Amino acid sequence: MMDELDRAIINRLQGDFPLSDSPYADMAQRLGTSESELIARINQLLADKILTRFGPMYHAERLGGGLTLAAMKIPDEDFEHVAVIVNQMPEVAHNYARDHVLNMWFVLATETPQCLPEILEKIELKTGYKVFNMPKIKEYFVELKLQI
Repeated sequence: MMDELDRAIINRLQGDFPLSDSPYADMAQRLGTSESELIARINQLLADKILTRFGPMYHAERLGGGLTLAAMKIPDEDFEHVAVIVNQMPEVAHNYARDHVLNMWFVLATETPQCLPEILEKIELKTGYKVFNMPKIKEYFVELKLQI
């Protein structure tokens, strides 16, 4: 169960993490708690799977990297096995199932744009399934903050 501090942590850390020498201490002060308590709470929220990820969001292309959306058509009986393989790739930012003929979707972020084809091919070789590369044509920014 989440308490008010857990909710405040989640709400405040969505785009409001301080850029300083002591960001956890600074955020803890804003939340009225200690740095060690804040870190312990974040770790517990991750362990309890209330949060699935805590970390910065980088714009890979602005940093010189490559970024693409990819999809695969995986038979239901092989989905979990393929998901494990895909999720082991360090370039996979997140992977999710969709109710669609292309039922596995994931985002790839690579050090350079030239690395994308290599990683896509590697996934095909490891899984035995075709990967459909869907690079963005136009970028839109939609800021999503979920108040808990």
